[in-house]
Amino acid sequence: MISVLILTLNEEINLPGCLDSVKWCDDIVVYDSYSTDRTVEIASEAGARVFQRSFDNYANQRNAALTDVEYRYPWVLMVDADECWPKEIYDEIKEAINNTKSATLFRIRRKDMFLGRWLRHSSGYPTWSGRLVRLGRISVTREINEEYYTDGDIGYLKSHFIHYPFNKGVAFWFERHNRYSSMEAVSLLQEVRVSLYLRKIFSSDPIVRRRILKQIAYRMPGRPFLVFCYLYLFRLGILDGQAGLIYCILRSIYEYMIDIKVKELRRREKGLSV
Repeated sequence: MISVLILTLNEEINLPGCLDSVKWCDDIVVYDSYSTDRTVEIASEAGARVFQRSFDNYANQRNAALTDVEYRYPWVLMVDADECWPKEIYDEIKEAINNTKSATLFRIRRKDMFLGRWLRHSSGYPTWSGRLVRLGRISVTREINEEYYTDGDIGYLKSHFIHYPFNKGVAFWFERHNRYSSMEAVSLLQEVRVSLYLRKIFSSDPIVRRRILKQIAYRMPGRPFLVFCYLYLFRLGILDGQAGLIYCILRSIYEYMIDIKVKELRRREKGLSV
């Protein structure tokens, strides 16, 4: 009834737990970016079908995985290796796709974990992600923090999946977000050049609201500090204890990395030395 797609790159630490959480599925596809660790071996031993493609960006990778692979079922659940999917979410997914007549994309909330606790406040919860898709009916855009577009209706599930962004350690988090910030800097430069449509703040679509709020935030001075204040004070990240404080600091550092790289890109556009 449902196929599972997992994108991977050197995920030997995370992949076993992820695969175990979706063992209810009899059609698991691991779409790998030529890992150099045991990722492919682990996937094959678990019975997953493995395909490989050189990574260029997240949108292209997902689009390729959804179009170049032949799946057993018309619905595909897109999963990341550092996530776990409780059995109850599968039960809700089955009910949702059996009862829908027009939905082609379902969004699902996640719980971000750090230091053994759910970052309910400091992570900006709820964050909705388009994860359950009808093949042939959606397209993925934006190189990072992808956005999903469909010609059908969009549904929302009540259940949560669990995200473990620090499973490989804080050092890897910095390594990964160094790459992310480079991609975000390019996207930021493009987005600040687009006209703002403030009325979209009141959109009923949480993804649209989030996009316009990000465009506003990108134009504000002192953005890294404002992000910290927003998550730690306004969103009550302080209630997440030490984990919340550390996470909010890390988020502000990440935003500062983006801002620095934007300055670098702008100087290069003007032919100036960095």
